[in-house]
Amino acid sequence: MFGLIKTWKALEARGIMGINRRNADYVLKYNKRHLYPIVDDKIITKERALAAGIHVPEMYGIIETEKQIEKLDQIIGERNDFVIKPAQGAGGDGILVIADRFEDRYRTVSGKIISHEEIEHQISSILTGLYSLGGHRDRALIEYRVTPDQIFKSISYEGVPDIRIIVLMGYPVMAMLRLPTRQSGGKANLHQGAIGVGVDLATGVTLRGTWLNKIISKHPDTTNAVDGVQLPNWDGFMKLAASCYELCGLGYIGVDMVLDQDKGPLILELNARPGLNIQIANDCGLTQRTHAIEAHLEALAKDGRSEDADQRVKVSQGLFGHVQPL
Repeated sequence: MFGLIKTWKALEARGIMGINRRNADYVLKYNKRHLYPIVDDKIITKERALAAGIHVPEMYGIIETEKQIEKLDQIIGERNDFVIKPAQGAGGDGILVIADRFEDRYRTVSGKIISHEEIEHQISSILTGLYSLGGHRDRALIEYRVTPDQIFKSISYEGVPDIRIIVLMGYPVMAMLRLPTRQSGGKANLHQGAIGVGVDLATGVTLRGTWLNKIISKHPDTTNAVDGVQLPNWDGFMKLAASCYELCGLGYIGVDMVLDQDKGPLILELNARPGLNIQIANDCGLTQRTHAIEAHLEALAKDGRSEDADQRVKVSQGLFGHVQPL
């Protein structure tokens, strides 16, 4: 018991945020309950983003009832690739990624051949709430399949890498690149075996990686180094993340984005209860950074000032960049 207390105190001294502190000091404090549907339902998030002029993967259609499953052919049309998601899913569960057609069947991103009936069954499972938060009835969303930028080819296995930025009151505080692996089945979810790689907020250069809670320097499938990679359009990602505060009104969120080779940075989803593994990937605690932003906000309030998304990005890059911006 003494050893556990000692470990906990050592982590706290390094500013490592635990789940209780995250929930009490940030999620409950900054996230008003009535705003949760904006981020918990991917369709609502997407509609709000489009209205705000924020780029998201194109939505092809929505299926809300068993009867509407008949519309699937019409929604897909002649498209060879698309993604089916539960609107209220979490952790990547229930997502079906179709990469190509094979005669009258479909090929998933992992190479599995499935029938039209199997896709319909997946949609039916989504509608029953099998993958939704709380098991409530859900809607199925059919959307554009992101094609990752070529920069990720050497450090990712299948699937689509994504970028998670934690944002407090519109200020980015920490970032992580999530890389699919063979073990994660091509999905960018850490709990399924994806890699988390810290990212320097000032420069967009990747830091070290963490895989299955161990520190790594190379991707287990490609064997290429995951650190020292310059992510393109980094200031664009930071601005997108900062703008999500105005989009949803929630003060403490995780913003998940992707870099499409044709469409550039796109927002995938927002999370009102972002996980804490980002701290391992960055070898840095969230608490010190969130306290720094709270102190900055107090100073602004005293002066009666506020800052727009561009100014907030500059503040965060100045405070938290390993390499100070010029």
